[in-house]
Amino acid sequence: MSDTQPISLATPTPADLESTSRLEFFLHEAGSFESSDELAAREDVLRQLQGVLDRWVKRLTAQRGYPDGMVEQATALLLPFGSYRLGVHGRGSDIDALVIGPSYIDCDHDFFDVLCGMLAETEAVTELQAVPRAYVPVMKMKFRGVPVDLLYASVCLPMVPKDIDLRDRSVLRGMDLATVRSLNGVRVAEEIMRLVPNAGAFRTTLRCVKHWAKARGVYSNVMGFVGGVGWAILVARVCQLYPNAAPSMLVPRFFKIFSQWKWPNPVLLGGIEHDDDGQLALRLPVWDPRRNPRDRTHLMPVITPAYPCMNSCYNVSHATLRIITEQLEIGRLISQEIAESGGARGWEALFQPFQFFKAYKSYLQVDVKVAGGEADLREWKGWVESRLRQLVIRVEMATAGMLLCHANPQAYAAKPNDRQCTATFFVGLSKQQQKQLQVQFDLRATTEEFKQEVYMYEFWRPGMELEVKHARRKDLPSYVRDQILPAGHLKRKRAQDDPSPSSSASGDSESSSSSRDVKRAVAADRTGASPESKRQSCPSNILHDREMSDNR
Repeated sequence: MSDTQPISLATPTPADLESTSRLEFFLHEAGSFESSDELAAREDVLRQLQGVLDRWVKRLTAQRGYPDGMVEQATALLLPFGSYRLGVHGRGSDIDALVIGPSYIDCDHDFFDVLCGMLAETEAVTELQAVPRAYVPVMKMKFRGVPVDLLYASVCLPMVPKDIDLRDRSVLRGMDLATVRSLNGVRVAEEIMRLVPNAGAFRTTLRCVKHWAKARGVYSNVMGFVGGVGWAILVARVCQLYPNAAPSMLVPRFFKIFSQWKWPNPVLLGGIEHDDDGQLALRLPVWDPRRNPRDRTHLMPVITPAYPCMNSCYNVSHATLRIITEQLEIGRLISQEIAESGGARGWEALFQPFQFFKAYKSYLQVDVKVAGGEADLREWKGWVESRLRQLVIRVEMATAGMLLCHANPQAYAAKPNDRQCTATFFVGLSKQQQKQLQVQFDLRATTEEFKQEVYMYEFWRPGMELEVKHARRKDLPSYVRDQILPAGHLKRKRAQDDPSPSSSASGDSESSSSSRDVKRAVAADRTGASPESKRQSCPSNILHDREMSDNR
């Protein structure tokens, strides 16, 4: 199912290298790289965290009656993965790290209770949150101000060797699926780095794509977009196809390939391997639509390269795939123009932020409220965020696709008061331009079903509240306007600033492209309006506040 033969072996010209230098300079200026002091602070965090883990393991080993010699040698490995292991972490990036412990230390009690308790008593740790029931169980915290996501895997060994080979499948023996998913974070990162032909070109290109995806609002696995692993695999695939290319060559090719990709054809870095027979016979579930009918329903298969391979983009829905594809097309047009200018136009045009509140006039406003403090809000908001993609799916299904939804990955927090802490998510609403009927939608039942699903949270407590209501741009809460107005998100553009001939004269629609750069790129390609302008914002009468609001 995978062809790893390159498309081209072309090497960069002096102009390509100069354009790459301009791109790297822009990424440095944009904060995509850490300073030496920031890197040293991050490494210090890992050293101190390793010290906490060593004390934790030794304490549990002694409590379980093991000999003093074994207690002395007992340790847990702390292995970073994700952006840190791939070498693409920037200012403010979190650290994804896996703790590997011996067979007698479990996840449910020893990791989430005992270690969590030790960390709670550690002065350097703040904002500690355990999420043991997540798809990948995780402990979140800030350690000396650096965000850390900590995972755990116990291997079938009484002691964990410092040189353990995680590429050896035997380490997976006896693990449940949640533990395998945790361990595969490290295994996938290692395999990606092994499979890319040029680590330096891969890293610069991935930094570029991640910066672009965050600016354009399509970087979020939990919200149904593409997360860090997915973007890394997509970039790695382009690097395989153009093994000698410089980043300034790889970026336009990235957008060209994936703006035109025929989903659900999978993106793979290698072949799909099973382990049903042989000495290990692990028989772990592997993504393979030839064997598993459920895998055929996945819309955007971006497959991890380590056994057992999984779809890193399984959360992608029809709604988010539509938005991802639109943004990739806009990226293609702009990067093509930059490439044709030899980089002279300036890479900054590619990274213009998506103006969410300029693109839509009507929204579903999802207010997450707690009667407790900020720790309770982080917990409740995290759960609501993980379910928000289901609201998008429900609304589009309930309206037979006539009402299109675009969830904003960013949450907007109100200043806490004595009574309540609040954070708000928004889902932009629009209709397809072809469907001109002024239909009104009653979404009360749909939002109520979503709320009931959210309130099934296992750790729900009184004071955790959720409100879903219809909002218009002019009625946005003051704390939201305060956060977005400095960037000019809500200021109307003058007519002469909009050269797009497809803009609606009636004012009922606005292009979702966020800058004149995008529109000029579209015009230069002679394709008319951007893909996003094929949708129209909901007219003022398409929803009623009475029909949309639902207070608990």
